[in-house]
Amino acid sequence: MTNEEVTRLLRKAYGDEIETVMNYLSNSIALDGVRAEEIKESLQADIQEELGHAEELGERLKQFDQLPPGSMAFEAHQESLQPPEDTTDVPSVIDGVIEAEEDAIETYRELIDAAEDANDPVTEDLAVTILGDEEAHRAEFRGFRKEYSQD
Repeated sequence: MTNEEVTRLLRKAYGDEIETVMNYLSNSIALDGVRAEEIKESLQADIQEELGHAEELGERLKQFDQLPPGSMAFEAHQESLQPPEDTTDVPSVIDGVIEAEEDAIETYRELIDAAEDANDPVTEDLAVTILGDEEAHRAEFRGFRKEYSQD
């Protein structure tokens, strides 16, 4: 793999993080009900972390003399993370978050491999760090899913 693959994956990860911020924000506003409060608080906290990831990825692209993608280059993919029509459907949001985190985990694993192949330890280290954050988010929401499946 080449630096072109690294920059392609950096762009993809950047776009995914921005989309995640948008969907976490929408869901943290849209959800209703007493049981939704913990999920909303978690999403609101994660927004800042995901935005930080996007900033780091954008900075890394800039270090490669590349620009982070703007809104016209944006392609949405997180269909399962759209706010539900039933604003009390917390389990669908939980499942959407888990799916988005699993997609992010896959992208960061690909980025780690591409960076290693391109002899780019800086990008590899960045991807490893963000991968750990994404795995922690997934674990948190898997816990939420367990709580909801016990009802």
